[in-house]
Amino acid sequence: MGAAEPDLYRDTWVRYLGYANEVGESFRPLVPVAAVWASYGVATAYVTADAIDKGRKAAAAHVHDPSKATRVGVAVADTFVWQSLASVAIPGFTINRLCAASLALLGSLTRWPLPVRKWATTALGLAAIPVIITPIDRTVDFLMDSSLRKLYGSEGEPPSSP
Repeated sequence: MGAAEPDLYRDTWVRYLGYANEVGESFRPLVPVAAVWASYGVATAYVTADAIDKGRKAAAAHVHDPSKATRVGVAVADTFVWQSLASVAIPGFTINRLCAASLALLGSLTRWPLPVRKWATTALGLAAIPVIITPIDRTVDFLMDSSLRKLYGSEGEPPSSP
C-alpha cells in the first residue's frame, strides 16, 4: 500500500493562503483598505477551494454507493463553515481588534510618531497570528461538534486549518 497523497490545502505552501486576511489586517494601518479587502478575497478563495476539494474527494470515495451521496454535501458544508470561521472570520476579527486597540493605546501612552506606532501595530498583529491559531481552531472544533456536526453526525476530525 502506497503513501497517502498529500492534501494540497493542508500539507503544502497553499495552506498559508488561508492566513492572507490576518496579514491584511496586520497591515491595515499601513496600506489602503482595498488591500485589506483583497486579502480577504485570497483567504475566501482558499476556503472555497478547500471545500470544493473535500467535496470532490468525498464524491470519489462514494462513487459506487449512491446512498452515501449526502456525504459529499456534508464534506463541502463542514469544510466551508469550519474554514470560514477558523481561517477567516474569527482570526480576522481578532487581529483587527488587537491592532486597533494597540494603535489607540500607543497613541495615548507614547509620544512615538504615527509611522512608528503604525509599524509597531503591524508587527504586533503579525506576531499574534501564530499565537491565535490553535486556540481559535480548538474553539471552532468545539462549536462545530456542539452544533452543526450533531445535525449531520460528523463529530470528530475537523477539516485542516490553514
